Amino acid sequence: MSNRILIDAQEELSLSDSVLEKAEHFVEKVMAFQKYDSEEVSVLFCDDPTIQDLNSQYRNIDAPTDVLSFENGSTYEDEDGTEWLLAGDIIISMQTLPKNAQYFEVDEDEELKRLLVHGLLHLHGMDHGEEHVQKDTEPECEMLKVQKKILEAFSTETIIG
Repeated sequence: MSNRILIDAQEELSLSDSVLEKAEHFVEKVMAFQKYDSEEVSVLFCDDPTIQDLNSQYRNIDAPTDVLSFENGSTYEDEDGTEWLLAGDIIISMQTLPKNAQYFEVDEDEELKRLLVHGLLHLHGMDHGEEHVQKDTEPECEMLKVQKKILEAFSTETIIG
């Protein structure tokens, strides 16, 4: 089978179709690597005010963040009788992304891949509790270890550039 990835970006971000297509391809490959099948995921690239509004509304944190994940978990049957899992939505701030990349001393492409993988893992019930990715620190929790393994497996993939 396969998965469905719906990718969109706020118009004011002016992301190229190429970046959106490469992001979709990257998410498809990661989902196959993780053996996720017959799932639908949506990804929205947005600005800081949009993600701040969502963060405030759903997490009571009135500040922008890098990535939010909204797990859905419901299913539906398409016109061919195939059952699909609505895994959920991933929201990524393209204004916070460069700040993260600078902090982690990586390029924006590597940081975007990290945020996409992070969001996917959250959609599949994984959580890192109070632990967050730290520069020059090995992860201890299972989610961040899995994230690191995936990113290593896809280190040659490129979305931006």
